[in-house]
Amino acid sequence: MARATVRRRVLRLRGDERGERADVLAAEEPLEIRVGGEPLTVTMRTPGHDFDLVAGFLVGEGMLHTTAELAALRYCAGTDADGLNTYNVVDAKLRGGRPALTTHRNLLTTSACGLCGRDTVDAVRTRVRWPVADDRVRVRPQVLYGLPDQLRAAQRAFDSTGGLHAAGLFTAEGELLCVREDVGRHNAVDKVVGWALREGLLPLAGHLLLVSGRASFELTQKAALAGIPVLAAVSAPSSLAVELAEELGLTLIGFLRGEGANVYTGADRLA
Repeated sequence: MARATVRRRVLRLRGDERGERADVLAAEEPLEIRVGGEPLTVTMRTPGHDFDLVAGFLVGEGMLHTTAELAALRYCAGTDADGLNTYNVVDAKLRGGRPALTTHRNLLTTSACGLCGRDTVDAVRTRVRWPVADDRVRVRPQVLYGLPDQLRAAQRAFDSTGGLHAAGLFTAEGELLCVREDVGRHNAVDKVVGWALREGLLPLAGHLLLVSGRASFELTQKAALAGIPVLAAVSAPSSLAVELAEELGLTLIGFLRGEGANVYTGADRLA
């Protein structure tokens, strides 16, 4: 099976000194997602937790909402020059067959931007199923301040590569339930959401999602589609992410670092 990291010899420069050494890189490989045997999309991802990634991706596309709707996930055709399985093709079997996509998606999705290929952002807004605005969860600021350290401590692949994003799912009391890493921010979130779906936890009412980078529009809609009422990021949110969070009643927090944070929407959830 494909590895999450790859070793490579590099020339290392330090001032006037130079020398060769082994470096560890975050792996990036294509994953073809099929539904009922039919190709849906190809995304660039870090191998690992592929079934979680596919399940979470389908939640984000509005094609999957509960564990009961997912019949099976399996690796299928895809071989290298030696005839070995690349584990780069996953087929999802849904109960009731493959539902129609509500928006058009291009075949290739990069690890940098999962939203590419959508017809309009307005079409994404209409797919949110769980009413996160009705979630009355409360979170203490001191709990928030402790989340980034927990997430960072759980990023095992980041320690060796320095090149992976992370997403972590927490309870309102600050208990870390799941961490996933990937070269793509949206992939890391899909892996977390997919894990939760396969564990039968959707909708994720009363939970918090923390991402290691910025909070984009797409990450905000992925959180909402999973029923997560609070999204926090260690970096900045985009203007469209803030607008969507306000529209949906989702609490959006940025610059969560040390003993501080900016609350852009849903401040009433801060106890």
